[in-house]
Amino acid sequence: MSKDFTFTFGIITVSDKGSRGERKDESGPTAEELLKPMGGIMKKYMMVPDEREDIKKAIKEMADSLNIDMILTSGGTGFSPRDVTPEATLEMIERIVPGIPEAMRAESLKATPKAMLSRAVAGIRGRSLIINLPGSPKGVRECLSVVIPVLRHGIETLRGETSECAERK
Repeated sequence: MSKDFTFTFGIITVSDKGSRGERKDESGPTAEELLKPMGGIMKKYMMVPDEREDIKKAIKEMADSLNIDMILTSGGTGFSPRDVTPEATLEMIERIVPGIPEAMRAESLKATPKAMLSRAVAGIRGRSLIINLPGSPKGVRECLSVVIPVLRHGIETLRGETSECAERK
């Protein structure tokens, strides 16, 4: 990505243990490490428990009040009864973006068949792109590696800075 592109991002780490101070978050800092060199400016970081209302409140603040370009959640996308991040996200988005989690799962399947158990979703609220990521640093790296090549175009389109999606030859 060129140096002239900057965007804001927020990270919401969803973890009961992390929110109680019993576990250090490693996935959120991994996402930050990958996004800063490409022009990302972290505007907000939050750690919330695996509670639907807490997740929704964090997404709403970042999208509606802070107008963050991209909101990443980390954790809460599995099969555990407490894993409610996708449900909270679906309640907050206005438009679904199915290609992002499909591509992330496809990439992760190359590393482990357990990737098909991910329930991650992605969507748009206002002018914010919201993406659910896994709760592990390895999973965050794998999934963001798929998203990064299209990130600039997606964010610029949401901002209204570009409308041309077809490539010209």
